[in-house]
Amino acid sequence: MSRDAPALVAQNLHRSFGSGDEVVHVLCDVSLELDEGQVLLIMGPSGSGKSTLLAVLSGLLRPDQGQVRILGEDLWRMRETDRERFRLRHFGFVFQGFNLFPSLTAGEQLEMVVRWGEGASRRDARRRVGEILERLGLSRRAHLRADRLSGGEKQRVAVGRALLKSPRFCFADEPTGSLDWVHGELVIELLQSAARERGAALFVVGHDPRLVPYADRVLHLADGRLTDEIPPTATQAPTPGEVPS
Repeated sequence: MSRDAPALVAQNLHRSFGSGDEVVHVLCDVSLELDEGQVLLIMGPSGSGKSTLLAVLSGLLRPDQGQVRILGEDLWRMRETDRERFRLRHFGFVFQGFNLFPSLTAGEQLEMVVRWGEGASRRDARRRVGEILERLGLSRRAHLRADRLSGGEKQRVAVGRALLKSPRFCFADEPTGSLDWVHGELVIELLQSAARERGAALFVVGHDPRLVPYADRVLHLADGRLTDEIPPTATQAPTPGEVPS
């Protein structure tokens, strides 16, 4: 891949669900590009296709038509096992449902990424996990199992897990949806630093206006189609204490 080429290129993506008279066209001829070190935010109402687009771009859901090229590789022409290895090596995910193991503590959730994903020693894993838990404001909650954490705490653990292995790409679905103002800002800044300091390409979907000032590009998805780009300065984030609509 050329150094000047986009890290991700999606062309003419289509995705539908259902059959016959019940077909719902969720993505309609969607094309976009994402550069290394860039934060791209896709905004839109619930049901607009944001999560479907994220799943297609990240190799979790096959499109009906179209192409996704990442780091010069055609994602949907790979064999399934190769695609899984590619995701494991290059991608980090923040899902709406957190996807945590209920029987593991917050610290253990993160240690798994470093020890089993990278083969790091226990000592190195605990050091790195301790650092990111401190940044997430979770040091005093590290010993608690996932089923004893609040929704906001689970969200922060999920963000830490996604960023711990320094992925080339991070795909985040409503990363601030369960968070108050203070912790929402903290998570946004942590995600942005992955792009600024590590050169990660960050693809975020959501409708929280707090996300807008931190994005390099903001696109709107409605009825399965990307509309005109919204300048990040055009939408003001709410002030502390204000509840996002």
